[in-house]
Amino acid sequence: MYAITDLTSQEASPERLGRLARSQWTTQNRLHFVRDTTFAEDASQIRTGRAPENMATLRNLAISALRTAGHRNVAADLRHASYEPFTRPLDLLGIA
Repeated sequence: MYAITDLTSQEASPERLGRLARSQWTTQNRLHFVRDTTFAEDASQIRTGRAPENMATLRNLAISALRTAGHRNVAADLRHASYEPFTRPLDLLGIA
C-alpha cells in the first residue's frame, strides 16, 4: 500500500498510518453507508446544479439531529418521525 502524507518519518509510524487509514472507514460507515442505505442516495435521480450537494446536506442534518438526540437506528427513527411529519421533526430540532 502506498500513502502520501505530510508527516515526518518520525511521526509516520506504521501504527499511526494504520490508525489514520482505519479512521477514514469510521466516516464511511457512520455517514455514507447510512445515507446510501437509509436514503437510497446512490439511486437518487437528483443530478443537476447544486441539488445533489443540497440533498446531501439535508440528509446529513437529519442523521446528525437524530444522533444528537440519542437515536441510534436512523431508519427506524425516521419512520417514527414520519408518523407526525408536522410536529416530530420540529420537536427533534427543538423548534416546536
